[in-house]
Amino acid sequence: MYYRVANKYTIFLFWYAPEKDWLMTLKLIMMNHSQPTVRMKPDKQLDCNLSQDDGVWMMASSFIIFTMTAGFGLLESGRVSAKDEVNCMVKNVFDVIFGGLAYWMFGYGLTFGDSKHQFGRYFGFGDFFFDPERVSDDDSTDEKGISYSLFIFQMSFATTTSTIVSAGMSERIHLKSHCFISFFITIVHSVAGHWVWDQEGIFRTMGVVDSAGCSAVHLVGGISGLVATLYLTPRRNRFAKNGIRTVSDPTKAILGFLMIWWGWLAFNTSSNYAVTHGQWTEGMRSAVGTILASAGGGVVTVVITRMATKKIQMDMLIDGMLASLVASTGGCLYFTPWQATLVGAIGSSLALAAYPVTEWLKIDDPVGVFPVHVVGSIWGMIAPAIFVKRRQMNFGPPECNYQANEEANGLLYGGGFQLLFLQTFVVFVIATYSAICSFIILFLIHHSPIGLRVDKYDEELGADLIEHGLAGVNVMAYTLEKKLDTKTLSSVLMIIVRWRAKAKLGAIRRKQVHDSGLVSPKPTENVEMNVIHRRH
Repeated sequence: MYYRVANKYTIFLFWYAPEKDWLMTLKLIMMNHSQPTVRMKPDKQLDCNLSQDDGVWMMASSFIIFTMTAGFGLLESGRVSAKDEVNCMVKNVFDVIFGGLAYWMFGYGLTFGDSKHQFGRYFGFGDFFFDPERVSDDDSTDEKGISYSLFIFQMSFATTTSTIVSAGMSERIHLKSHCFISFFITIVHSVAGHWVWDQEGIFRTMGVVDSAGCSAVHLVGGISGLVATLYLTPRRNRFAKNGIRTVSDPTKAILGFLMIWWGWLAFNTSSNYAVTHGQWTEGMRSAVGTILASAGGGVVTVVITRMATKKIQMDMLIDGMLASLVASTGGCLYFTPWQATLVGAIGSSLALAAYPVTEWLKIDDPVGVFPVHVVGSIWGMIAPAIFVKRRQMNFGPPECNYQANEEANGLLYGGGFQLLFLQTFVVFVIATYSAICSFIILFLIHHSPIGLRVDKYDEELGADLIEHGLAGVNVMAYTLEKKLDTKTLSSVLMIIVRWRAKAKLGAIRRKQVHDSGLVSPKPTENVEMNVIHRRH
């Protein structure tokens, strides 16, 4: 009989002869960094499976990753106008609710379900309405525990995808419509995740390098968010001649970024899925690479924004550093410190270079989905094809026979263009797939009784009032400053001088009239004063 043993890094095909009681390796099918198989019987003679410590590692990391949802909410609500900030926070809550429900119902099965069918390379089937308890009574406790930890870990990735799309639709979409979009975008992510993460996925079998969801999470979310913001058209007066762009609370936006930054360390580091058998060292490399990528991107961002605007612009600082983090996800398990720093710096540069393009094309992107998640993820997928070196690393015990594949190395290490072509092809396919699926979702919801975009009147009043009944004035409203040229500065100063002169003359005239006693209270004013005195 044939028996399959799989872990995150290598898959072996064995022939088992019970009468001889020994295992013989027939073929090493593939090597990659992706999702381990959940439905497997532990082989006591060859321990290549995940352990209890690995499950705890993934579960703890999942809790940290879920805090990124709060960061996304603060970042988004802080960068939109004050009349929509509460609505943005609520939408991020809905992303976890409806995205998580979709992943439990269908997403996990589409990604990691049974692949032994005609179209198994393209999507999984089975494990819908995830429940390890109903699969088999003889499953070990460790196996069920690993299944639960893997589910919650992958769910944290899936809900991150829908929050990216949420940012691209800020201030323009009905809350009820957002519920359906979160649900279906999670399904879109799940199919792409199968291609990259599942042991039978088409791109994984081809040898794609995507350590932490650069394509399946950020590219899917970024392209879907870009399609959404184009489909919804810009906000009212966003690109008008005298239009201004307001943000509700820059401090809240920066706090949200700091929470995302913290969560990203778990996002990348735990993508090795294990800490046993020396594999924890690969996670530590990923952690160092992640923080250095953001540091390299941060330095470049500060220099660019200072040179371009003479100030440290809040939105450019956030987007530049987020782009560096996105760029690090593709090869975070491979990058050495200097490689990670360079990859992050280039990612930030490319993202900030996309700013003028979005303004020129009049793309209303309130939270920087295009520069951060589209530009950043494309570079993040290309970077491994340049810097990756498949050296011997701690990806399991020696018995698992992990071997380096020289042909899969990056350009700097003699790998040729094979990996570059593969990474580029994966980017093209997943981007096209995401664009088509997101357009179909938006089109169907738009032409359904549910509706999609809010009308101009509701947009002017704000979703906080229309959707949540919150009326009031947020005093912490800021207007993003536009760069003043000499002519504009002279005009502003002249207006201020004239206003002060007129105000001074008006005060002198009122004083002269009062001193001359020529003005007496009107009769109506006397009547009103008498009424007030009688009431008291």
